Amino acid sequence: MARKQPSLDLKNITMVQTMELDGCMRCGECAEWCPTYEGSGYLPGLSPRDKIYRWKRFVDRSFGISATLFGPKEISNEEFVQFKDDVHGCTTCGICATVCESGINTVELWEGMRANLVKRGVGPYGKQGTMPKIIGDTKNSYNEPKENRLIWIPKDVKIADKADILYFSGCTAGMKQTNLAVSTARVLNKLGVEFCMLGEEECCCGSVLIRTGQYFREDNLAKKLARTNVDNIKAKGAKIVLYACSGCFRASLVDWPRLLGEEVPFKVMHVTQFLAEKIDAGEIEWKQKPFGEDKTVTFHDPCHLGRHVGVYDEPRKVLNSMPGMNYVEMERCKSYQRCCGAGGGVKSGMPELALSIAKLRVGDAETVLYPEGETKTQTNVFAQACPFCKRNLSDGRDALKQGGDEKADIIIEDVVEISARALGLSPSKE
Repeated sequence: MARKQPSLDLKNITMVQTMELDGCMRCGECAEWCPTYEGSGYLPGLSPRDKIYRWKRFVDRSFGISATLFGPKEISNEEFVQFKDDVHGCTTCGICATVCESGINTVELWEGMRANLVKRGVGPYGKQGTMPKIIGDTKNSYNEPKENRLIWIPKDVKIADKADILYFSGCTAGMKQTNLAVSTARVLNKLGVEFCMLGEEECCCGSVLIRTGQYFREDNLAKKLARTNVDNIKAKGAKIVLYACSGCFRASLVDWPRLLGEEVPFKVMHVTQFLAEKIDAGEIEWKQKPFGEDKTVTFHDPCHLGRHVGVYDEPRKVLNSMPGMNYVEMERCKSYQRCCGAGGGVKSGMPELALSIAKLRVGDAETVLYPEGETKTQTNVFAQACPFCKRNLSDGRDALKQGGDEKADIIIEDVVEISARALGLSPSKE
């Protein structure tokens, strides 16, 4: 009689990750910090500890001692579907890895689980499944014609055909949050920095495919996007590539080399890093207070900029160097910050959950911008360094304002947009 085959395979799950499942001590520290677990109203399935335990049970039922002796136990498709829903209810922010007593690399673990389920035909979640076709057809995540990568460029902005520095705008800044792209270009022009762009030849960085477990598709779309972008950047002769989008920055710094099996042949920098270097070199002279009067400002660390790659100080250096900006720090900041709620495909797949987390994060900012007992006398500033964070935090602010929260009336802008203001530039095309 043929031996029954396990319901689970371990494709996209490494041997180290399998051992990490046994390393989880079930201490619950991850659940105390998880933004999606809290934002969901503490649905048990969204706890990181719960997801690790359930996947370990899948492994044990398929490959454990009992399965070896007596044959694997069946895992129903309904169980896989339920797990798929829960494992995609995660922004892959990485706070669970930061606080994990066992040092489990949870971001890689969640992405491996997602890829495994996608290969099985269970996943991704909801609208996330439309992304490969959209990106494959249009080379951007918003289903826009490639010509729309250029419509944000104002007449006053000068872009070289080739240069040592290239600005990679990304899909969100180039097509939706265009004030960030305008601000970046104008700031570089103002500082006398010659730069080029890929324009219509720029492709999606692939981050959305990687985060949702769709990077191991048979068509190798994420790898093809990385290859095309790297080759096009090389053709421009760029030695430094600047990113104002933290997701694109993380993808090119971490994911492209992994997908391609080689280091990228250029230096990767976030725009805040570039500006911080200019400040240290004495090459930036701010012209004015960014908002015309003194403001209290706090900063949200994007997960892909902070926890994922360790860039914390540079955005703060830029903000602290400006006139009229009184910087205060939130309690949950740097490696312990609370995610904005948009990442990991949650914004597209579970928008209500993303909004719930955003409202919690805006509440963190309110606490320091308007301390308890103080009268709200002005509109203060909540800064960030990622267009996707800006979008979701703005949605959270607006929802709180509509609910009657007076303190939620705050300015939400990117550090680069604020920099444009401080240099006497308009952050918008008009």
